[in-house]
Amino acid sequence: MPERPAKNRPSGLNWRNPSTWHLRTRLVLVAMALLVAICGAVGIVSYASMDFFLTKQLDTQLEQAAVRARDFGRSGRSDPLEARGQAIGTLTARIDDDSVRSAGFLSEDATRESLTDDDDEVLLELSPWNLPVDRTLSAGAYRLVAAKAPDGDVIVTGLPLAEKQNTLATMVWTMVLVSTGGLLVIGLAGTALIRRTMKPLDQLSEVATQVSRLPLDAGEVGLAVRVPASAAHPGTEVGSVGHALNMMLDNVSNALEARQKSEMKVRQFVADASHELRTPLTAIRGYTELMRMTEHFTPDGQKSLARVQSQSERMTTLVEDLLLLARLDEGQPLKLSEVDLTQLAIETVSDEKVMAPDRVWHLELPEEPVVVRGDATQLHQVLANLLSNARKHTGPGTTVVTGVTRSADGYAVVTVTDNGPGIDPGFVDRVFARFTRADASRKNPVALTTPASGRGSLPRRPLHSPRPPESAAGVATTTAPATSASVEGTSGLGLSIVQSIVEAHGGTVSVTSMPGRTKFTVRLPEAPPTA
Repeated sequence: MPERPAKNRPSGLNWRNPSTWHLRTRLVLVAMALLVAICGAVGIVSYASMDFFLTKQLDTQLEQAAVRARDFGRSGRSDPLEARGQAIGTLTARIDDDSVRSAGFLSEDATRESLTDDDDEVLLELSPWNLPVDRTLSAGAYRLVAAKAPDGDVIVTGLPLAEKQNTLATMVWTMVLVSTGGLLVIGLAGTALIRRTMKPLDQLSEVATQVSRLPLDAGEVGLAVRVPASAAHPGTEVGSVGHALNMMLDNVSNALEARQKSEMKVRQFVADASHELRTPLTAIRGYTELMRMTEHFTPDGQKSLARVQSQSERMTTLVEDLLLLARLDEGQPLKLSEVDLTQLAIETVSDEKVMAPDRVWHLELPEEPVVVRGDATQLHQVLANLLSNARKHTGPGTTVVTGVTRSADGYAVVTVTDNGPGIDPGFVDRVFARFTRADASRKNPVALTTPASGRGSLPRRPLHSPRPPESAAGVATTTAPATSASVEGTSGLGLSIVQSIVEAHGGTVSVTSMPGRTKFTVRLPEAPPTA
């Protein structure tokens, strides 16, 4: 029997997986955010320190320039800008009686440049002996200070802020470029380090993913996958998880081996018991037939003997079904040949017509034969079981349609559809389970009354109806007619056999049901065309 395909499950975490990618991205982003915050704090402190240092240095130079301008202006109220030692860009002005005289600054070529009237208004606002202040003039940003001369005039001295601002701007750009480059290098290095650190987690995730894809519900399962020893050292956090995962897998593997041994024992017991029961059942049927032909019985004796014969035949059918399931479970090779499903459907439906002439049997077949490669005997049993299932669980007048078609994906499709009462929704998922009877869920309408026309709705027994009373002999009795399934007796193996045979042929079987429509669908790989 071919191994069932593994169900699709979400893959585990690995570096290609979005889950791991998001985790690593978050770690890198957190690290980058911390680095950006640190760089920003360092930059702010550095900028403030540099600004304080340059301002103090400029104030010292400004004080010296102011002293030179004040001392030079003592004699004859001359222009303070002509004092020796004044640097390029130095600004001086003399304020007398709220008027500005001799206001100017040294240009790049050491010539004197005058200030504008707007600049004069800014200079008049300065107070003597106050701390230096920054002001924006027509010649640019200046740091200014005003002081009284011995003659009573106010001497204003200023130095340009351009050099200080250029120094600070250069420092800012340097820190931005260095920080950006450092962040890129640290980001790449951190990503590589995090990826290397999380590699054991990827190995754990890969192992968990492989295990999650294994069909562990039945059959022999080889659980050989384990976490590598490099990722299973108990000394680290990840290693402890890997070690625990390996221990869990060992436990699961042992449990699966025990389960497999138990299943094999049960299957072997069923096969052996079924094989051993064939001989006594054959003897019972033989002696029953012999007694009916050679002995004379009362009418009650004839009924009892007929009952013995029918139950022995039922038991024989059950034993044969169990043997077939045991062979299918063991995966015994099929007797493959080309099987025409259209002809098989015609023959099987013809047999059912003889057994149940009170049903309406229809065929929907294509013009061309639909051929598959499989075991003709087993495929015949598949169709026979599906038609028998429809016959046993529906009442007279039910229409059963058997269809054979080809699908677009290269499969042969066989359908059996009836307009009976349907299968209870809670039972549909268990319909292919072994020894599951449909009597309590798929209602047989052959009951109290039947419409005269035979085409109307048929009464149903309630799902939770009380059990019929028992006679003195312990046999259940009821005043309502028995259902077809109860009359023939069902073992609950018919649909299980259908599923096992279809899966052994590499196909699938499914069912959909609602009141008035139950449809079984079998899909089998079509035989390749012969050359």
